Amino acid sequence: MCIFFKSMSYSSLKQPHKKRRYLIRLKNSVMRHYSIVILFCWSFTVCAQKDIKPSDEFVISGQIGHELKFTIADLEKMPSKKIDDIVITNHLGEAKGTAKNLKAITLKNLLEKIEFKSESPKVLSEFFLTFIATDNYKVVYSWNEIFNTSTGDNIYLITEKDGKKLSEMTDRILVITSSDQKTGRRNIKGLAKIVVSRAQ
Repeated sequence: MCIFFKSMSYSSLKQPHKKRRYLIRLKNSVMRHYSIVILFCWSFTVCAQKDIKPSDEFVISGQIGHELKFTIADLEKMPSKKIDDIVITNHLGEAKGTAKNLKAITLKNLLEKIEFKSESPKVLSEFFLTFIATDNYKVVYSWNEIFNTSTGDNIYLITEKDGKKLSEMTDRILVITSSDQKTGRRNIKGLAKIVVSRAQ
């Protein structure tokens, strides 16, 4: 970004008070243009985070025996249950909304179909699952967190929200961990894939 003052140039200023006035004007102009650029970039980022492309299927791949794919049709055939409303909070714990009238699949029941590439049950503690949304937002769960703690019983794939079925939800495929203290941190909209990895 280049900024010029046509009325005068720094080299042409001989009096100290004129030089100071010129430098102040130059600084203010630079800061004004810089602020505009920062505001534009910030606004674009915020808008991009809100505009989540819904997904109609997700794939599980990585360190497993064979790849699995689940479509909306597959998920709608699976048993779901009513769950309590979930308040969505941000990283500060501030309420940003409430997911109401929910039906869901306990995701652990679906993930039990995975055949992990493990030579013994002992090494399952080395595995972790990365949930990736359509906007590339990522959330990581360890194998133990899902299958060996109460958290796994509270990770839900939402099949109905606010009277809308899964195929009608604009934030599908939606995964929420209801037991999190700050639920927005792992509120995954537009789930596209789950990648299974093993710690090295």
